[in-house]
Amino acid sequence: MTEKLVIFTLTRIEAAHLRDLVTQFASLVAETPAETDPAVERLAPDAYPDDREAGADFRSVTRGDLLARRAADAAAVLADLARIEDAPLEDALSPVDVSIEGPALDAWLRTLAAVRLVLASRLGIQTAGDHDEDDPRFALYDWLGYRLDGLLQAAEDA
Repeated sequence: MTEKLVIFTLTRIEAAHLRDLVTQFASLVAETPAETDPAVERLAPDAYPDDREAGADFRSVTRGDLLARRAADAAAVLADLARIEDAPLEDALSPVDVSIEGPALDAWLRTLAAVRLVLASRLGIQTAGDHDEDDPRFALYDWLGYRLDGLLQAAEDA
């Protein structure tokens, strides 16, 4: 069986912004103790919210591995994005294809969703209707949702 190859098209400026966001995300999950940052805490939610002791035991066993997987996923995304050359400003809106092979697709999907979850935490979004679409602070959150949807569509089409 051959592995699926997904072609995900971005503009060069989008690829650069995404590379920056994923780099920041990788640093966040690698360097920030979850207990000190609500956004990181949200990436590894409590499995037993009604049982404090069981929740603490579960977190102590799983959180490190979960955050390490998130960091590894981000590294896979960054490796794919590193193949895109920076372009001069006049070419910033030109399209560029990112080739995503096999298991890297799952890493991409998990990473884009996790970055969006971190942004939601920073913006105070708990549910889908929690933000004003006219508020410019939420544009990045919406853009990531759009790109995540585009990646899912590209995966379905492959």
